[in-house]
Amino acid sequence: MKIAIGSDHGGFRLKEEIKSYFAKEAGNQQITLDDLGTHSEESVDYPDFGAKVARAVAAGEYDFGIVICGTGIGISIAANKVPGIRCALCSDTFSAKMAREHNDANVLAMGERVIGPGLAREIVAAFFSSDFAGGRHARRVEKLRALEQ
Repeated sequence: MKIAIGSDHGGFRLKEEIKSYFAKEAGNQQITLDDLGTHSEESVDYPDFGAKVARAVAAGEYDFGIVICGTGIGISIAANKVPGIRCALCSDTFSAKMAREHNDANVLAMGERVIGPGLAREIVAAFFSSDFAGGRHARRVEKLRALEQ
């Protein structure tokens, strides 16, 4: 599984925590995690990094993406502007699980100023351990895709 991760300055520290989580906890799985920036806490614009991750996922370069800003709101809005992206802003594990199972979300958004690193790790684990359920949800996801036309 290939995952792109990106953040603005407001999500930089949480992004580093998530990278560490994947290196330690998920290191035994077949996961490649690529950091698409930003690479410091110097002020940058969240739409640039939300779009960068989303475009890479939409192009098929990555299976999934993770985007992080201060609240997760702005960067999730930016990611969702890219056709083919279903970015879910999650602040709890149930939402993360349902985002994958019911909505076939391909990008996870989080807010560094909203959740701590421990909960963020649990959200990431819930998101990536869940699969799209299909069935009645497939029809609904198709309707989401049709909205992009």
